[in-house]
Amino acid sequence: MRRVFVQGAFDEAGSTQLRFLQEAARLGPVTLVLWPDSAIEAIRGAPPKMGLAERTYYFEALSYVDRVDTGAPRSDTAPVGLDPDRLETELGGDPAVWALSPAIGRAEESPNASKLAWCGSRGVELRSIPPQALAGFPYLPPPVDSPRPQGLKRVIVTGCYDWLHTGHLRFFEEASAYGELNVVIGSDANVRLLKGEGHPLFSEAERRYVAGSFRSVGRCLVSSGTGWLDAEPEIKALGIDRYVVNEDGDKDEKRNYCERNGIEYIVLKRTPKEGLPRRSSTDLRGY
Repeated sequence: MRRVFVQGAFDEAGSTQLRFLQEAARLGPVTLVLWPDSAIEAIRGAPPKMGLAERTYYFEALSYVDRVDTGAPRSDTAPVGLDPDRLETELGGDPAVWALSPAIGRAEESPNASKLAWCGSRGVELRSIPPQALAGFPYLPPPVDSPRPQGLKRVIVTGCYDWLHTGHLRFFEEASAYGELNVVIGSDANVRLLKGEGHPLFSEAERRYVAGSFRSVGRCLVSSGTGWLDAEPEIKALGIDRYVVNEDGDKDEKRNYCERNGIEYIVLKRTPKEGLPRRSSTDLRGY
């Protein structure tokens, strides 16, 4: 099987980058080569939005990525040892594809004559994935009546997840330790009801796609109810055993509902992955 290489800064972690990686994964197992912080700053004149450790954590958790390579580039090329027109990784002996997409919006991540020459001299296929191939948010969750993994409790977390960051990812991973994780995101209408006009920033289709893209998530659905218990129809349909929230999401309505219906209610502290910054959706989106 051909190994697919994708290379770049990947410091925004938005749905377009995820869609690109999803389409690249259709060509074969994806190795994502992440540029170091110093090289990004040298090329762009500004540091990345997320440091290398945070980017590595985020993309290693993504279903579409087989491996993340953060090895330091060779020191005989500029700037700071990195040449955007060649893959800064060991290719190995397997057939290789270098996948790029103009949709990412960075000139250094688009095809050019120099990249074609480098690939031609090494027998690497250069594949450009056009922007139209990244349209939409294809995500098909398992049916709610699918058999649960043997011996696992069925767990739910709920929220808006309007700007999914590494804090959310850490929460998902911690919640998934309690069983099969089901993420239920608020519908656009209910998020607007709870948070006011201007919310959500991203549509329910996009938010469901992003949240459903991580290995720790067994299923992602859009809520069909209203209020703080907007996921009640999904809780009943799934036969939820455990409702996991973080401290910000701890509401009396949720706690009392779980007590009435024999659902274990678990409150987790908001703690980032060790060594990573604490993230807030409010800070990231600016309001």
